[in-house]
Amino acid sequence: MEPTDNDRRVPDRYEPGEGCLTTAVRLPVRIVVLVLVVPVRLVWDALAALGRAFHRTALRPLGRGFAWLWRTLVVIPVTWTWRTLVVAPLSWLWRTLAVAPAVWLWRYALTPLGRGLAWLVRGLGVALVWLGKALFVWPWVALWRYVLAPVGRGIGVVVAWLVRYLVVVPARWLYAAVLTPVGRGIAWLVRGLGVALVWLGKALFVWPWVALWRYVLAPVGRGIAVAVAWLVRYLVVVPAQWLYTSVLTPVGRGIAWLVRGLGTVLATLVRWVVVVPLVALWRYVLLPAGRALAAVVTVVVREAGAAFGHCWRVAGIISRAIGRFLGTLLRWVFVEPVRWVYRTVLTPLGHGIRDGIWKPVRQALRTARETVRQTRQELRRALFGAPREPRRAAAVPPRREP
Repeated sequence: MEPTDNDRRVPDRYEPGEGCLTTAVRLPVRIVVLVLVVPVRLVWDALAALGRAFHRTALRPLGRGFAWLWRTLVVIPVTWTWRTLVVAPLSWLWRTLAVAPAVWLWRYALTPLGRGLAWLVRGLGVALVWLGKALFVWPWVALWRYVLAPVGRGIGVVVAWLVRYLVVVPARWLYAAVLTPVGRGIAWLVRGLGVALVWLGKALFVWPWVALWRYVLAPVGRGIAVAVAWLVRYLVVVPAQWLYTSVLTPVGRGIAWLVRGLGTVLATLVRWVVVVPLVALWRYVLLPAGRALAAVVTVVVREAGAAFGHCWRVAGIISRAIGRFLGTLLRWVFVEPVRWVYRTVLTPLGHGIRDGIWKPVRQALRTARETVRQTRQELRRALFGAPREPRRAAAVPPRREP
């Protein structure tokens, strides 16, 4: 039986619910996870508290001590040694052996030498420039300005006058009186000769060939074309059309029908032998088994994760309660008695010592220091006299404008 479209429809996904499998998995998983997680959470909280206490009371002061020792025993001595025994001598050697000689050499040797060389080169350049002008520029300038230029101007005027009256004026007369009439006659003769040659060329070469093409070759070509077309039509086209219609078309249709039948048979065979069993195996065996396995794994994993989170929170509550109980017990067994002893016994005792012993002793010491200071001042005044009081400078009277 061929599967229909309704059978091919993919069923909807199952919605997660609180079924018997979920309940049956949840309770034992939570009990087992709680039994396993509570000791781990207690140990974790204890280790975290010990780690915080150890870091606060041991590692941090120890790190500060090591940092102070490193800074005191290593960094400060090494820095002082580097600055005092390495940098300072090297700086002094550099300034003494390199900078100072280089500055002295530059200031008292190279700078005056460079200035002298520059002055010498500048004076030599000025002298060479003046000598070059005197030898090569000024004589040629004078020769050009006072000899060649006037002579050239005179020669130019003479040559221009000769060219004008010996060449230009005769050439103008020859062109206007002789060459222009001769040229016009030659042009009229050449124009007439060209017209005669063109008519003769057409009569000898163009018109005979045109008449031959129009009245001989064109009719003959049309007749030959009609005969060739009729022969091609009835000797090639008609037999080929009959061969295609009566022979090739039925043979091609038979071959196409045979190929189509073989394709249909093969497709049906492959479908019922391979495709339909595989589809049935996937749809009715593998897919339900996979869904059931995925549902079971999902439920187990979800419940295990939820149970772990729930039990971790419960273990935290239990650990917090135990920690608070131990803290309260430590407080009432150790802290409160120590606080009571401090407030009831040590504080009044310290106040009594401060008010009855320490304040009178400090007052007596202050009085003794003041007495010694006054006695020392009296002895200094008796031996050396009283110190002079600084005299105030007399105020300058303001100036009045006249």
